[in-house]
Amino acid sequence: MEGKPADGRGPVHVPFGHIVANEKWRGSQLAQEMQGKIKLVFEADLTPVDFYLSSRSCILYVTEADLVAGNGYRKRLVRVRNSSNLQGIVVVEKTQMSEQYFPAVQKFTVLDLGMVLLPVASQTEASCLLVQLVQEQAKEPSKNPFLRKKRPLISELSLLRTVQQIPGVGKTKAVLLLQKFPSIQQLSNASVPDLEPVVGPAVAQHVHGFFTQSS
Repeated sequence: MEGKPADGRGPVHVPFGHIVANEKWRGSQLAQEMQGKIKLVFEADLTPVDFYLSSRSCILYVTEADLVAGNGYRKRLVRVRNSSNLQGIVVVEKTQMSEQYFPAVQKFTVLDLGMVLLPVASQTEASCLLVQLVQEQAKEPSKNPFLRKKRPLISELSLLRTVQQIPGVGKTKAVLLLQKFPSIQQLSNASVPDLEPVVGPAVAQHVHGFFTQSS
């Protein structure tokens, strides 16, 4: 079943292997970096979404300027979070200027909303991330151990990346954690004794500390 925009208008069709971008990104560095690597289609009136990676997975992009300007970006996140049709992935520019605001957006996105958050240092890095997410979805299932026999969902791939950001957690341990705790909410509520059998005592402390220090 195709997804619908967060504002309830008709379905957004995303051809396989394409990205549908909000018209406001036309001519931007981010769009220019993606062109030539993946097929990009621009559409107007996609607000609050910035990019659709599939009919059910979308990117909400929070720029350095958005963070510095205040909490206005939060309304967009909440609208997508409240949409039953969409899996929203939040990409945030974490730069020297915006780094002081990052803990607040991390807490709001991951702990309060339970959404996936992926930090990037620049629009160049963001373009590589978006292209890779779409390309990974198209891989043979056998090449993706996290998703095993089914075709990977972009939301699951990005969740895996989010967990890998926790200090001491690499790709292997992230896979183990998500097999036991398949959502951000479940992982953030896990105690150290819950985590130790999965990743060992040292990493369990890192994971628990990551979520409790952000709150």
